[in-house]
This record gives sequence, structure tokens and C-alpha cells, in this order.
Amino acid sequence: MNVQEAIAKRRAYRALDPVEIPDETVRELAGAAQLMPSCFNNQPWRFVFARSPEALERMRRALNKGNEWAHHASTIVAAFARREHDCLIKEREYYLFDLGMAVSAMLLRATEMGLVAHPIAGYDPDEVRRALGIPDDCMVITLIIIGKKSDDLSALSEWQAAQEPQRPVRLPLETIYSIDRFDERMNAKVER
Repeated sequence: MNVQEAIAKRRAYRALDPVEIPDETVRELAGAAQLMPSCFNNQPWRFVFARSPEALERMRRALNKGNEWAHHASTIVAAFARREHDCLIKEREYYLFDLGMAVSAMLLRATEMGLVAHPIAGYDPDEVRRALGIPDDCMVITLIIIGKKSDDLSALSEWQAAQEPQRPVRLPLETIYSIDRFDERMNAKVER
């Protein structure tokens, strides 16, 4: 699978079956993140892979209502960074961007490996830090729910099950970029 195929195939599925995530898979996913660029090569990203039944149970308690589907995850990855470990140029805090690029590489590598890697925002960051022993000065930016795609939609809400079969609608391409100057079409927002 080439990069374009992985980008096209990647989806944030919620219906998951268990799958073994051995140490080698963890190293592959972390290795994809490790190779991404960062400001002055600071590499601010850090990841904790919650994989044991005990760690997964602690992580389940950190999930917001509506993310019960993630209780079927084989692994939950906490992606975090420290602000001071990367470039701070006026209002630009690069640790957020750099961690985002590293997570993106991890998502694409997981897709290439036949896994679902679904980033979520619905969790209690303090509870995640406690569950995994992450220092308080680290910002947990996202959790990545990893498993194998399932056709069993019974763990999903009615709305989630309806969303599962097709990729969510994307903004029209002409609304996300312009050439040489800002275009008012770029003010478009996703309609919910």
C-alpha cells in the first residue's frame, strides 16, 4: 500500500473486534511517529500504549459518555507532549503541530497494517494522566483507539451505527485551499 492508498483507506471506525497488538506492532507505530519532522528536530511527542487488561480498564474510566464503543479497543494510546519541549515563537506553540504530524503518521501506519486507529477528544485528561502515570505538566492531546474493524455494530449508538458504513462528508476541496490569496470560500464549516 502506498501513502495515497493509506490516506484514502484510513477511517475512524468505531465498531471494533479485538486484535493482538504485540510489541513489534507497538514499535512499528511508534517508529512511524518518530520519523516525522519537528521544529528544530525537538521531537516533543510522547506516547503511552495502554494494552494490558488492567491499563485498558483504567483508561475506560477516563472516557466520556458516547465513547463506550472504545471499551472494545485492543490498545489505547495516549498522545502527549510538553509545551516547553518544542519551539515557542510568539503565539505559535509548535508542540501541538508536531505531535499532530506524529499522530498522523501513526494513523497511516496502522491503516497500512490493517488496523483501525481512531483519534478521539472525548476523555478526561487528568484521569488519563493518573491512569498512566503521565506527569501533570504534559498535555494529553488525543487518545488513539486501536483495534480491528468489525461488522458488529451492537456496541454503537444508533447515530454511530448510521455513520459507520460511509466516510463522513468532507468539505468541498475548493473550500480548503486557495492560490496566492485567501478566498472567502475558505470560511466554509462542516454542517452537522
